[in-house]
Amino acid sequence: MRRHGIRAIMAKPRRVRTTDSRHDFPIAPNLLERNFITAAPNQIWLADITYVETKQGWLYLATLMDLYSRKIVGWAMADHLARNCQWRP
Repeated sequence: MRRHGIRAIMAKPRRVRTTDSRHDFPIAPNLLERNFITAAPNQIWLADITYVETKQGWLYLATLMDLYSRKIVGWAMADHLARNCQWRP
């Protein structure tokens, strides 16, 4: 490629913004304080939200995990972020 003066076309890097830190909302208290040990199921559930880009747009996936068994106990999907979501067991 160098001999013939051919170069690959490099895509410009995109900067994805996932968090808006400029708000006045209260910060949730840290109830676990990094103590990730539990003696029985259904005492501590953890939640997370992720998003996936699809041809139709962004798909948001929220999950609930039981800390004791490390199994997903509930999930919800939507094309938007909203407080009211339909959880599925």
